[in-house]
Amino acid sequence: MEPFVVGLMNTGLTEQFMIHLKVAIYAGLLVALPFVLYEAFLFVSPALYERERRYVVQIVGSSYVMFALGTLLNYFLVFPLTVKFLGTYQVSPDVANMLTLQSYVDTLITLSFVMGIVFELPVVCWILGRTGVLTRQMMQTYRRHAVVVILIVAAIITPTTDAFTLVIVSLPIWLLYELSILVVKNKNYVETN
Repeated sequence: MEPFVVGLMNTGLTEQFMIHLKVAIYAGLLVALPFVLYEAFLFVSPALYERERRYVVQIVGSSYVMFALGTLLNYFLVFPLTVKFLGTYQVSPDVANMLTLQSYVDTLITLSFVMGIVFELPVVCWILGRTGVLTRQMMQTYRRHAVVVILIVAAIITPTTDAFTLVIVSLPIWLLYELSILVVKNKNYVETN
């Protein structure tokens, strides 16, 4: 079996330059975001109580880490499998696949963003648990329902139709759900000042 090689083509005069800018902006935002959030925190922190400051640091820090983990998982695992499947999929042998650079980069950025957002699940569950909306018992009771929802979400965000990629995408989301059960407290409560 021959190794999989993606041949990209450029169809627009300014396409390569614009894609270079798009990737640079996305990477720049991802790298600069901690500093921007830190500066915003310094601006807002004098108006917060000490407990609120701790929560903001925990939420913002964990949100950034989880988004970065989702992006990295996409870049190293989900996206290569997606490209391999879609790059070799053919309706007919008479129809050749010619991937454009624009399509390749747009798919990469979109999947990275979606996986980053999906990886925010434990942070959102922790916030809902702290506000009393969600409990560990509730999440355990509806675990089977959550697995069905996870499979549906994975099927939507995965552009391929094969079961292997669906499992590769849904497995981390299910693990995030299980992690969310651990970070949510046992009882509903809202802390007072």
